[in-house]
Amino acid sequence: MNSEKYNIPTHVAIIMDGNGRWAKQRGLDRSLGHQKGVETVRKITTEATQMGIRYLTLYTFSTENWTRPHAEVAALMGLILESMEEEIFVKNQVRLRIIGDITRLPQEVQKAILTLQQHTAQFSRMTCVLALNYSARWELTQATKRLIQKKQEGLIDAQSLTPEDISHELSTSFMPDPDLLIRTGGEQRLSNFLLWQSAYTEFYFTDKYWPDFSTDDFREAIVAFQHRQRRFGQTGEQVDQSTE
Repeated sequence: MNSEKYNIPTHVAIIMDGNGRWAKQRGLDRSLGHQKGVETVRKITTEATQMGIRYLTLYTFSTENWTRPHAEVAALMGLILESMEEEIFVKNQVRLRIIGDITRLPQEVQKAILTLQQHTAQFSRMTCVLALNYSARWELTQATKRLIQKKQEGLIDAQSLTPEDISHELSTSFMPDPDLLIRTGGEQRLSNFLLWQSAYTEFYFTDKYWPDFSTDDFREAIVAFQHRQRRFGQTGEQVDQSTE
């Protein structure tokens, strides 16, 4: 299905779910599902760039993922390193950004991340944001601590605090909130991902596991977004009038 050229979302976020179940269905080790998922990341990143999407945020590793079996976590760390291939970013003129607490990640992963961020800093065609050791509750907790510190230093007045002030303290402050959030794998929940930022995000759920999610599937999700009316609390009639 071809997406139309109008109303392309500025920011698409994806919960890349189903790698392990994809492998289990095939009698394979779960790590092979994650490896296949990296291939999908490359395809979707390229497709998003070509479509004119400005920000693509991928839920790569959550704080809760540390509770998975040690072998799977080790495999995931290796795949994160593998996904740090400079070629895919350079070829598509994509800038890399990270949200989350990367200090807990292995040193070689941290080094690869910082190096790639430096090497892609000048690119502006699209920004690919990896959520690594990220959770929305952690992010909101950190933001709250910073706001409390500013209050104690007399830099802000608690009574005049606005939603914009909170957004400014989040790790996503450099980009707009997601217009569209896609979740693969059949689950229909946010799983502690961009809770604040998704207040008016459009959701798109698919039963397809992430390794099977194709560029055609991605375009279908974009078309579904294009045919929705985003009201932001207004009535449909108000939205229609404002676009006349």
